[in-house]
Amino acid sequence: MSGPQLFLFVLLLCPYLLSPPVAEAESKPSPELARHLTAIAALATASPIVTVPAGQFLIGSKRVDDDPYGLWTQFDDTELPQQRVWLDAYEMDRDEVSLGEYLAFLQRRKQPPSEELQKLIWHVITVHSVSDQTLTRWPALYVSWQEAKDLCASGGKRLPTEAEWEKAARGADGNLFPWGAAAPDSRLAMFGQHHVHEIPILAPVDSHEEGRSPYGIHHLAGNVAEWVQDWFGFDYYAYMPERNPPGPTSGRYKSVRGGSWKSNAIMLRTATRGGSPPDNRSATIGFRCAQSVRLQGQVPIGK
Repeated sequence: MSGPQLFLFVLLLCPYLLSPPVAEAESKPSPELARHLTAIAALATASPIVTVPAGQFLIGSKRVDDDPYGLWTQFDDTELPQQRVWLDAYEMDRDEVSLGEYLAFLQRRKQPPSEELQKLIWHVITVHSVSDQTLTRWPALYVSWQEAKDLCASGGKRLPTEAEWEKAARGADGNLFPWGAAAPDSRLAMFGQHHVHEIPILAPVDSHEEGRSPYGIHHLAGNVAEWVQDWFGFDYYAYMPERNPPGPTSGRYKSVRGGSWKSNAIMLRTATRGGSPPDNRSATIGFRCAQSVRLQGQVPIGK
């Protein structure tokens, strides 16, 4: 796997035109920005929860060597081989964690947003007149893997495993995209915006009904890519267990799935894999939460 492929999810934005006025410490927002952050957090609503039933599903891709530009061709060897894997039943948030939910989480921890996120919010409010009501439904971004894990844990949930994420995105039979085999367009996903603007072009977390997965889950392709629980294993699909694969026990990168508002179509495939350092904060990476369905005799994943 080449370096450019691995880091495709870790693209950085160009500098913003304006920065927020900063109070005494750089990390502390000004009173005016703080009022907006509080309002955005107060408008947050939790995502509905979707149950993904127990059973086998197709994970990974079949090797294709005669169609180098086809969408069915593997992005790289990390998604090989294709196989059937069993997952116990689990629940997943229908929507990505919203910016409003993330800001509310930071407020409960008495932690200011990162400087990058403060700059972005101030910029879109002052230059583009984006309202607090709109911002609260943006997906969370500039979130580290640990913050994503902690936010999920604060609600009694966890990050999905990579296998859980892939099943939720493609269904039992290995859909090419969450909605099926049709190539992505603007009705189905928010993507391909890397040359359009100097700021993220994001959709509300509960939008794009036509692009939902077989389980009715939104934005598993595009908008923001998503942290998952697993370490990124280059060859993990070659030796993963047949039931409830938990991911490698260690690694350098955490897995990131689904493509973002910057991505081209190939990154939106349900089998395409990527990774990023867990302390990375990116304008292209967010997350959603999951939880085990506790059945008698079943040990919840991640416990």
